[in-house]
Parts: sequence; structure tokens; C-alpha cells
Amino acid sequence: MTDSTPRHIAIIMDGNGRWAKGRKLPRIAGHRMGVDSVRKIVRACGKNKVEVLTLFAFSSENWRRPKREVTLLMELFIRALQQEVKSLNKNNVRLRVIGDLAALPPKLQELIASSEEATKDNTGLTLVIASNYGGRWDITQATKQVAQKVLNGEFQPEDITEEIIQQHTCISDLPEPDLFIRTGGEKRISNYLLWQLAYTELFFTEKLWPDFDEADFSEALGSFAGRQRRFGKTGEQVENA
Repeated sequence: MTDSTPRHIAIIMDGNGRWAKGRKLPRIAGHRMGVDSVRKIVRACGKNKVEVLTLFAFSSENWRRPKREVTLLMELFIRALQQEVKSLNKNNVRLRVIGDLAALPPKLQELIASSEEATKDNTGLTLVIASNYGGRWDITQATKQVAQKVLNGEFQPEDITEEIIQQHTCISDLPEPDLFIRTGGEKRISNYLLWQLAYTELFFTEKLWPDFDEADFSEALGSFAGRQRRFGKTGEQVENA
């Protein structure tokens, strides 16, 4: 990996439903095709020595979708876990799932736990799946943990820093995303990793997620490589560093 390669890429996989609708197929067909795109991009991350890939699979707002679609999405997640763990191990990929998992079906919770356990010792790409996740939820649950520690006398309110809040967010042990990709033409971050995306480079594409392939991924990497990341400094300071 070079300095021009992102260590951590976060993706909103948008456009599955529209892909299916355009082909007069049920929406779940688009989500199934989206799983194939996940496989392609996981492989591409491995080839490019990306350390972490975080995918927004199901947001805390997605419960508002039709009940039938939500049920099918949960079933698809279960089948994907059942089918993919062997491949993840073969490719040295560590799986991690973040979000308010207690609201997920019990069978899915069990599969998540067993899949994480089965891949925990892998040392290649860390694949993070955000399910029943929201950025505001993440910050709220971090704040609750910090508040409880204040009540316990572990530190005082005036001792709270950004670093302390960050340490209680879902992926505090991983590098913050360097590159955010959203497919499907929408240009917003939709309550995704709100804390972590503060200095992330954003890349938006019209491609629908089932059509997003390694060539599109390479385009996003090329865009990232051509940017100057200043983190509050001037361009001259970065160039002279």
C-alpha cells in the first residue's frame, strides 16, 4: 500500500432497487445482485492492499421500508453469512458487524456472532458490515457510555475530549475512512459514520451498485490519489512536509 491508497474505504451501496425496477424485476433481485458486487469489491480491496472496507448494508431508517422487503433483506443477510464465511477464511478476511444488533432476528444475531468468531484470527482485509446502524445512534451510544463512566466517577465532565468520545464509537480501533464511495447517483451521506467521516474524501458515482465493478472501483481510487489531504493545513505545508 502507498500513501495514495486509502487504508479504509466506506461505501453506501445504493441503487439495488432501481437496478431491479429498470429490469422489471422484484427489488430483492437487485439486492441479490448487489451481493455479487460485494464479492468483486472485497477482491479488489485485497488486490489493492486496502486494510478496511466498511459497507452500509442496512440503516436504522431502513425499517421504514415495506415489511416484506425488510424480511427478505434479513433472509438474504442470513444466506450470505452462511455461504460466504468459508470464502472469507480462504481469503484471510476478518468479518465484523456493527450497529444495534439486538434488534435483528435472533438467528441472524447468532450467525453474526459465529461468523465473527470464525474469522477473528484472519489478518488480511477487515470487512465491516453496518447493519441496523446509524451515525447518530453511534454517537448517542458512545455518549451514553461516557456519561455512565462519569456517574461511576471514572472521570469528570470537564475531562471529556473528542478522543474520549471517539474511543466509544463502534470502530474506534480501526483507522478512520480515507475514502467514502456512494453509488446510485445520490450525493449525501445518509446518517452513515457521521463521526468518522469528518475528514474523509467523498466520491459519488451514477453507477447503480449491482453494476459497480473493479473498473469503477479503480476510478474511485484514482480520484482519491489525485487529491491533496490537508487536514486544516495549507497546501504549501502539506507539500513541504
